[in-house]
Amino acid sequence: MVTPRVGQIRELLKSIETGDPGPVAVVNESAYIQHNPQTHEGSEGLAQLFARLSKTEPRVNMVRGFQDGEYVFAHMEYDFASRKICFEVFRFENGQAVEHWDNIQERQGPNGSGHSMVDGPSASTELDLTEVNRALVRSFVESVLITGQVERLEDFVDGTAYTEHNPHMGDDLATLRTVLDPSSAGRPRIDYQHVHRVLAEGSFVLSVSEGEVGGVHSAFYDLFRVEGGKIVEHWDTTESVAPRAEWKNQNGKF
Repeated sequence: MVTPRVGQIRELLKSIETGDPGPVAVVNESAYIQHNPQTHEGSEGLAQLFARLSKTEPRVNMVRGFQDGEYVFAHMEYDFASRKICFEVFRFENGQAVEHWDNIQERQGPNGSGHSMVDGPSASTELDLTEVNRALVRSFVESVLITGQVERLEDFVDGTAYTEHNPHMGDDLATLRTVLDPSSAGRPRIDYQHVHRVLAEGSFVLSVSEGEVGGVHSAFYDLFRVEGGKIVEHWDTTESVAPRAEWKNQNGKF
């Protein structure tokens, strides 16, 4: 469901490509809190920044966008000299965007099951089950991803209908179980440690988590599609968190 706020964020991000200054009006720049550690805060107005970026011939596409109360969350494709996949999260206050988080990864794939990092359904359903689906995903993240109860995987995931978009995995739950099993050897250890927020609109639920990959401090953004009380589809991005000494603002990644 494309709400007016999702449309405003779509136009805002598209202005990175077009250089159009108009959509920037949705942002309250005097109150704007930037959580991308590698982006300066307040050093350059967004309209000027986007106008400058537009000269590099970027390409911007919102694949899917959703609203959860005062939050808008979007799944994006970018081409800034190289192709990237990103999740963008904006918080609104008094009708304007006042806070921003993101998580970006180089585009890879397709994976072994033939899925890209962005294909699949984009329209939310089960709008009346938003809170039920949010609770399901939170429980999955906390019990399976964080505490490692891999034996409970099929309590949450429909193995007969599951579609995986991670470029290094496929649709079979055996691979997912191996990746998540803390005792598995031969691959970088994926260690989810804390879930910061779970955003939802109907059948789509985004979890924002913190942890480590092979000992490297990382952010995990996982988008799930829920159907009939089980997770049936998953997209994600993983990004290492820059060391604090390299931060260009002090608001933190999360």
